[in-house]
Amino acid sequence: MTQSLQQAMRAFDPALPLGVALSGGADSTALLILCARKWPGQVVALHINHGLQEAAKDFHAHCQQLCESLQVPLRVKSVNAANDPGQSPEDAARIARYQGLVELAAEGETLHSIAVAQHADDQVETLLLALSRGAGLAGLSGMPLHWVRNGVDFYRPLLEVHGAVIRAWLEQEHIRFVTDPTNADERYTRNRIRKNLLPALQDAFPSFRETFARSARNAAQAQELLDEIASQDLQQVLRERDGRPTIESLQRLSEARQANVLRHWLKTRFGVIPAAAQLQELQSQIAACTTRGHRIHIKVGSGFVERRREVLDWYNPKVLPHSN
Repeated sequence: MTQSLQQAMRAFDPALPLGVALSGGADSTALLILCARKWPGQVVALHINHGLQEAAKDFHAHCQQLCESLQVPLRVKSVNAANDPGQSPEDAARIARYQGLVELAAEGETLHSIAVAQHADDQVETLLLALSRGAGLAGLSGMPLHWVRNGVDFYRPLLEVHGAVIRAWLEQEHIRFVTDPTNADERYTRNRIRKNLLPALQDAFPSFRETFARSARNAAQAQELLDEIASQDLQQVLRERDGRPTIESLQRLSEARQANVLRHWLKTRFGVIPAAAQLQELQSQIAACTTRGHRIHIKVGSGFVERRREVLDWYNPKVLPHSN
C-alpha cells in the first residue's frame, strides 16, 4: 500500500543541512513544511525560475512568503529552459532545473542533500511514458528514491505517497499553494496521462500505484545486475593504453552482451544514451568490420561513434576538436 506522509518522513534520513526544491506547488510546499518541522534551522528552500511563463512571478512571491513564515532561507536561481530542436520542453526544463539545483547547493553553506517532491502518481506517469517509448529496463525502473549528481545526494522521500494524500493533508492544515496553469495544458503528454489514463487505471486496477512501483523496483534490480555485467565486460574490451574498446574484443561478445557493454561505455564515459536504432546500426557495423578499410561513423546522441584503426571512439564535434 502507499505510504502516509508520516511514514515517508520517518524513513527519510538525509545528511543535514538539507535543500528542498520548492516550486510553490502543492507537493513541494508540503515537502518543505514537513522537512522544516522535522529539522528546524537545518533546511534551505531552493527555487528555480524557468522563465517560461508570466506566472513565474507569482510562484516566486509565494515561495518568499512561505519561507518567511517558516523562517527558512530561500535561494533562487533563474535558468534558461528553452528546448533545443528535437528536444521536448519537459526534458529541457528538467535538465535546466537539476543543473540549477546543483548550482544553488554550492552557494553559501554547501548543501550535500536535496529533496524533491515527486510522488507515487508522478512515478506512474514516468513508467507509462517509458512504456510508450519502448524503453528498456533502465526506463522501466522509473524514478529512483535516491541518486547522486555532481556530488550532491538527491532524494524523493514522497515517491511512495499518493498525490491525493498530499493534497488532503494540505487542506487539513489550511496551507495555501500555487497551481501551475500549464498543468491543464494537454499539449504536454504528462498532463494527458494525468487527466485521462490515471482515472481509468484507478477504476480498472485500484492498486495500480503499488503494483507499478513493484514492477519498477524489479526492473531496477535487473538493471543493476546488467550494469554489473557491463562493468566487468568493459574491462575486458578496453584497450589498456587509452581506455577505448577494441572492435575485435567487442566482436567476441554475444549480441546481447555487446549491446549492454556499448550502452554502458557510452553512458558512463560520455553521458550519452544511444537510441535503439543507433545502437542497432552500430552493432551491425561492428559485425561487418572485417577489413582495415571498413569505416564506422554513426550519429549517437549529440556526437558520433567512429572507428579509429582497431578501436571505437565517441566525439562531439561542437565541443572537442576531431583528431585521429
